Amino acid sequence: MSPQVEMNFKEYFEDRQKQIDNALRKTLPPVNTFPEQLHEVIHYSLFAGGKRLRPVLALASCEAVGGVTEKCLPFAGAVELIHTYSLIHDDLPSMDNDDYRRGRLTAHKKFGEANAILAGDALLTEAFYMLSSIGKSEKEKALGCQIIQELSFAAGSRGMVGGQALDLALQGRKEVTPEMLERLHQHKTGALISVSVRIGALIGEAEDRQIKALDAYGQKVGLAFQITDDILDIEGTQAELGKSVGKDKTAHKITFPDVIGLDGSKKLQKELVGQALDALAIFDNQADPLRALGRYCIERKK
Repeated sequence: MSPQVEMNFKEYFEDRQKQIDNALRKTLPPVNTFPEQLHEVIHYSLFAGGKRLRPVLALASCEAVGGVTEKCLPFAGAVELIHTYSLIHDDLPSMDNDDYRRGRLTAHKKFGEANAILAGDALLTEAFYMLSSIGKSEKEKALGCQIIQELSFAAGSRGMVGGQALDLALQGRKEVTPEMLERLHQHKTGALISVSVRIGALIGEAEDRQIKALDAYGQKVGLAFQITDDILDIEGTQAELGKSVGKDKTAHKITFPDVIGLDGSKKLQKELVGQALDALAIFDNQADPLRALGRYCIERKK
């Protein structure tokens, strides 16, 4: 990105992050309400400085099809609640066993495993409470039901959770094909990213051809994002990432650099983003934030 485009994108990204955070703070129970400690864990984890990539993608997708982002905000917020729940649980000793997340202690290290598990449970449940509370007209309620169904699918055993299960099953295996690894990450990481893009399109009342294009974009960006994570675990620093590096190797996780090499991984991530940008060819400059987000997925340092 040119310096000017990069600056505009940075301003856009930060503005959307603030919108999302403000909406979440207005919706969630305050820290000082019962049960206070549980709400403290929730706020600690949710407002720890995350990128908000998935909800920003939802808003940008809505904009790309001419939709109103304010209508999309509650849905985008629900996606972030689900994402944060998944991080809390992934960090647990029985999963990835991480001590740091976003530059500070993980929830279970600061508040104990039981409180971390409960906070994750509460965030997941709160997401669907939020979604079920949206809509007054029959049309809005029908759309809300459709989004609940699609988000449930993407977050459950046929999506993100299924990907985490496969990740655990493949740990330590010597023979893992690129196809197996792609399947893993299309579920574990890609499913929630893809559905975020799709949610924005649905809220924006996209045409069928637009939804098809955005589905293709979301799938490619989701996989590219994970490959970048794999690369950063090798080349990144704890100061930049806000979490431990080299964890994949220590945990005997299979990554793209393991299977196709570091250079092959960098080549693939660029190819995927190129395909994602090609999928946006039918859109005008309203989709420029999506284009910038696609490039950000492989240019980011954390």
